[in-house]
Amino acid sequence: MRLSKLFGRTLREDPSEAELASHRLMLRAGMIHQVGSGIYGYLPLAWRSLRKIEQIIREEMDAAGGQEMRLSVLQPRELWDATGRTEAFGSDLFTLKDRRERTLVVAPTHEEELATIVRGNAGSYRDLPKLLYQIHTKFRDEPRPRGGLIRVREFDMKDAYSFDIDESGLNRIYDRMVEAYGAIYRRAGLNVIRAEADSGAIGGKDSHEFILLAESGEDKIMLCDGCGYAANTERAAFAKSPGPEEDLAELGEVHTPGARTIDDIAQMLSVPTEKTIKAVFYHSGGSVIVVAIRGDLEVNEVKLARELGAPDLRLATPEEVREAGLVAGSASPVGLSGRRVIVDDSVGLGRNLVAGANREDYHLINVNYPRDFEADVVADIALARQGDECRSCEGSAMNERRGIEVGHVFKLGTGYGEALGAVFSAEDGSQVPVTMGCYGIGLGRLLAAAIEQHHDERGIIFPASIAPYHLHLVALNSNRPEVAAAADGLAAEMEAAGVEVLHDDRPESVGVKLNDADLIGLPVRAVVSPRNIANGIVELKLRSDSEAVSVPAADAVGRVRAMLAEQGS
Repeated sequence: MRLSKLFGRTLREDPSEAELASHRLMLRAGMIHQVGSGIYGYLPLAWRSLRKIEQIIREEMDAAGGQEMRLSVLQPRELWDATGRTEAFGSDLFTLKDRRERTLVVAPTHEEELATIVRGNAGSYRDLPKLLYQIHTKFRDEPRPRGGLIRVREFDMKDAYSFDIDESGLNRIYDRMVEAYGAIYRRAGLNVIRAEADSGAIGGKDSHEFILLAESGEDKIMLCDGCGYAANTERAAFAKSPGPEEDLAELGEVHTPGARTIDDIAQMLSVPTEKTIKAVFYHSGGSVIVVAIRGDLEVNEVKLARELGAPDLRLATPEEVREAGLVAGSASPVGLSGRRVIVDDSVGLGRNLVAGANREDYHLINVNYPRDFEADVVADIALARQGDECRSCEGSAMNERRGIEVGHVFKLGTGYGEALGAVFSAEDGSQVPVTMGCYGIGLGRLLAAAIEQHHDERGIIFPASIAPYHLHLVALNSNRPEVAAAADGLAAEMEAAGVEVLHDDRPESVGVKLNDADLIGLPVRAVVSPRNIANGIVELKLRSDSEAVSVPAADAVGRVRAMLAEQGS
């Protein structure tokens, strides 16, 4: 491809709207064009990279036993109502009405549709297991699109779905998909971490994210250097230290004028914050919920919502707290009635704690669970933080890191099969719901994440396997016949040898051409110039290297192929 003919143009300055490196560099390199908020058109350079990513994914999915298919963009809303996901997705769900006033969902994912298809095509245990996938466009009305292709409202995704007879079968396919994802990321030149994750609106019991570490990422994960444990902060567990062994003391009340926060109470009563109980008020399903957690910890609202099955969970307003008869700053579960009480398991690890007395300016001392109050639910609902001790290995502190999610896999279980009647005849003749898993990778996000991980101050540094072209051929003084002829001849030799060439034949200055080569970031650069022709050489340089090398023109093709092989192309 001649750069003079390529659609799209490079920019000299950083676009003002670009927040992340990938967004800035893709705009500057002429790879994408913003059509609207969270909506982008892929220009030829980006599209070539995306097709290579797509092919890597397709090959690994096929090797894992997947069968490719194509599902619809529009789905009847009734399918989503049946699984409860109309409410779970909420305003992120694009919908429209057809001419008969029937509501249709513009698909953000395809669990419902494929479950109904399997219902009509897999009636017996002999028809299972199946692993089905597609590479298709999805739509989600993201409230805050950001970072170019990192968070958008229209995106291409590989979504796969497994159907099996039981959980053990699901586990086998799930493990196989984890291996396939690892192969995809390795082939794409990405260093990715697998982390435990929350299943969110997709649902299911267990899930894992694949995280590319980057300070620009909006995901936070906890990593243990000791054992390799990794989990999204929405899911991460940690070791909660037990309090000192003490005999249970008698419950008492103390006057605490003006002390309304945990720090106030700890200071006034000369106790550490881990010897207190914090009360936090949430609202869900039309009522206020009381959450109790040790005073040195914070509530993880994702864990809490998952534990309660309450997607509408939110902090209660001051007015709702007052109307519920609760005293902010002096509340606790002790003596409460008529309120649902959720307790973090940290509360049971301490003895003789301080908690609110449920009246203004008074607190209780020597509060002990379960002696002094009851709980409707006791669970881990605490937020993991930097330095917390890993629960999987003794003594190691966890570190909080930021990253970009480039894939997510879920164990869905039987919920979709039960809701949509996707059942099969088991070997004993009984009707059993299919056990499902789902597995997603966003193609545009993976491309953007690769650029976040592989760039420098001059531009992109493409992994060879997903670069739009292999070689950036720069012809200096390209208006001179001998340069044009030499560059055209070298481009033809490279293409004949399977090297994809982007040939910069423009009548631009040396600085502009070399800067654009660095900006676009193809794996190898070759320079043809009058001086090089006179000396019988071609100047070659890996984009990732600082220095170029000169090789005999006759050896250029072989050297470029060797350089690409070293880069994993």
